[in-house]
This record gives sequence, C-alpha cells and structure tokens, in this order.
Amino acid sequence: MMRSDDLKALREQVVRTHMQSENTQQFDETIGTFSHPYYELVATGEVFDGEQAVRDYYRASRAATPDQRNELIAMHSTDDAVIVEFWLRGTPAGSARGFECRMIAIFEFDGERIVSERVYWDRQTIRRQLLGT
Repeated sequence: MMRSDDLKALREQVVRTHMQSENTQQFDETIGTFSHPYYELVATGEVFDGEQAVRDYYRASRAATPDQRNELIAMHSTDDAVIVEFWLRGTPAGSARGFECRMIAIFEFDGERIVSERVYWDRQTIRRQLLGT
C-alpha cells in the first residue's frame, strides 16, 4: 500500500501533467489523467461528463480561445483532492484583446487518477477585460 505522502506527491504530478497537456493541447494525455473524464464549470453551471463530452469541451473552448493556457500559482493537497490556484489566460478568436483571470480548480481523486475537475472563477473578471471596461 502506498504511503499518504507518496500518494499526494503522485497526485500532484498527475495534476501538473493534466494542466501542462491542456496548455500544449495534447488532449489524449489530458484524458489519460482521469479514471472517468468529468469537468464542472461552476460559474456557468456546465457539466461535461464522459470522454466524448470532455473532448467536445476541449474542442469548443480552444476554437473560442485558441491560445488558452494556464499557469500554476499554488497547489494544496488534501486526503482526496488537489486544489490548484492558477492564472487562465487567452485571446478569443477574432479579438485583439486578451484576458487573464485568477481561478481555482479542485481535482478530486479516487486512487491515482482524477475523477472530477471542478473549476471556479468570476465571469465578470474576464468580461470586463474583453469589453475594456
């Protein structure tokens, strides 16, 4: 049986792999970090449950913001989750104006793989930047 500290370190590496593979749009690798792909975007109420739904989310979100990327700020581990604070940056397609938004994601785990990613952010932060207000 894996020690608690070893499991936490492994999970943190899984989250780093997940986030970096999103940045490089290596979505097969991102999907591989899940035991069952599941995203919940709390600000919009959207849920993407299952591999095809998550792949469709990646396709749609990168069509809307082709250069979408994240930058890790901080990472905290609990017994069953890794909580990540990060910057999300990007420039919507057809726009010269980009955005930067500080966000939180909770990666829930069962064993060594992610079972849920729940993302929290303030929609107005992005809206204000894109509208220049």
